[in-house]
Amino acid sequence: MTDEHAVGAHLALGDDEFLRSRTSADLVAAARAADSALEVQELNASGSEPGQLAEMLGLSLFAQRRLVLIEGTHDAAKDFAEAVAQAVEARDSDLVLVLTHSGGARNKALVDRVKRAGATVHDCAKLTRHEDRLRFIRREAQRAGGSISAAAAAAILDAVGNDLRELSAATGQLVFDAGGEIEVDDVARYHRGRAEITGFSVAERALVGDLPAALEALRWALDQGVAAVLIADALADGVRTAARVVSVGRGDPYDLARTLGLPPWKVKRAQQQARGWKVTGLHEALQIVAKVNADVKGVAASADYALESAVRQLIAAKESSAVS
Repeated sequence: MTDEHAVGAHLALGDDEFLRSRTSADLVAAARAADSALEVQELNASGSEPGQLAEMLGLSLFAQRRLVLIEGTHDAAKDFAEAVAQAVEARDSDLVLVLTHSGGARNKALVDRVKRAGATVHDCAKLTRHEDRLRFIRREAQRAGGSISAAAAAAILDAVGNDLRELSAATGQLVFDAGGEIEVDDVARYHRGRAEITGFSVAERALVGDLPAALEALRWALDQGVAAVLIADALADGVRTAARVVSVGRGDPYDLARTLGLPPWKVKRAQQQARGWKVTGLHEALQIVAKVNADVKGVAASADYALESAVRQLIAAKESSAVS
């Protein structure tokens, strides 16, 4: 954060605890970087009294600039919330105030007063959209001094899930392990044994028509003991979703998502994977994935061979429909 984040009053506002914690820590770090002699004190609003805040806000013995971090102002008692609001409204140039609030209805009047007093508001709301989580992963890679490809960011999200704390930790570790630049294969190695990432890798590479990469991902998954039925399910899901997206034609992912009853991120990914596919090829692909799902559940003598054959057939179906 820049020096402008090291002055005045700040409000980390939103229902994501990790983002509130991250934001307040960054603000404290920015203020300390701007003034190495800064005096920092912390207070939890829950159970605190106005007198405690008044003591912290009193002039420093050495007339130093001060920063007071007040966590959880949504849980503050009425008199303490009033004291916090007055402190922000006083606009003491030697004082940096950092407040956190969950964004709910509790103590909303405090939030409104703090905003009117000119505090800088930092959005810490939960990230509910797939695109926002992908953007978060990219920022985390940059924060750790690295970069990440779009496919690798999607792979991390598939493997780790939606928890921002875990996404942050995984991305930071991958920047270190990969030497700065994260690609899909780095994610696969890091999350070895996770069915989500292996299924995603095989299905995506098969649908985009990359035979060498699809077979490599398949063999890696099987070597790591990932159940054949999970890989077959991922292939079937990818083909079915691509077929549904193609059937409704081109359009905005958000509009199509409402039509298809799918999340926008899944529609967007399916649109990318469906490029080059014709309807005839997708009809054939649906038959291929239906057969391999039966094969891996006992019909075929070798589930591994059935999966490899299915991958080859899918790519051949895409190629044949494209030239027909």
